Amino acid sequence: MPFDAESWAAWAGQHALPIFGGLLVVLLLSTGVAWWGLRRMHVPREHSSLSPPLYLGVRLAAGFAVIVAAAWVFAELAEKLGTDGTMGRADQALADSLRTQLPLAALQGFALLTRLADTATVTGLCILVAVLLVWRGRRWLALGWVLAVAGNGVLNTTLKQIFARVRPVHDDGLVVAHGFSFPSGHSSGSVVLYGMLAYVLCRFVPPRWHFPLVLAAVALAFSVGVSRVFLRVHFASDVLAGFASGTAWLVVCITSIGLTRWMYPQPGIYKK
Repeated sequence: MPFDAESWAAWAGQHALPIFGGLLVVLLLSTGVAWWGLRRMHVPREHSSLSPPLYLGVRLAAGFAVIVAAAWVFAELAEKLGTDGTMGRADQALADSLRTQLPLAALQGFALLTRLADTATVTGLCILVAVLLVWRGRRWLALGWVLAVAGNGVLNTTLKQIFARVRPVHDDGLVVAHGFSFPSGHSSGSVVLYGMLAYVLCRFVPPRWHFPLVLAAVALAFSVGVSRVFLRVHFASDVLAGFASGTAWLVVCITSIGLTRWMYPQPGIYKK
């Protein structure tokens, strides 16, 4: 029996809230497993048996692998936009199902949640964190933070113009979005904003808080992305592409900051 993407999408729309909860739990558990594995394998540079260049090469290779995987996901989604339309029909079937299945109270909750990645929120938080970092004497970290957040905005705008996909119809009045749809700027923006925020905070707080910060960033980014689908301002594939592009850019930024710290470890440029 051939796979019927439209039927599965319609079914997913009918069970959207339980699926969201289940996927969130799976994602957090997967993050926990990945964190445990990294902690088991990670050896501080000063205690590693590898030479400094090889140690750096291993870490860069790991970052490169994440970038390649995220770029592959994005490329696959982008390619399917112009093929036989199967993905587009599945996207539309999910949106149509969500229109009739989600209760108003849930939509209102997600309408509030999606504001966490609005342009005003992202801009305000970007400026606030940058000012605090400069005040704490972390000027180069502040520069990395601003370039990460602002750079993602430029990247997403450029990609939207390239693919020029029209948004789904969203006429419930809870949220209004303009411009093109692919990839989702809220999805990529939440990945970069809250991922970078967790990275920055981990530089200031004790290690016992690192994992909770990472979990919070993952949960926020995923929930904001899902809110865009539930509110029908984006198709599901837009959000997946936004997650992919945001993850790739986040890893590029964190890797670049780490490489800068490695190459220029002088006091005053980067502290712990």
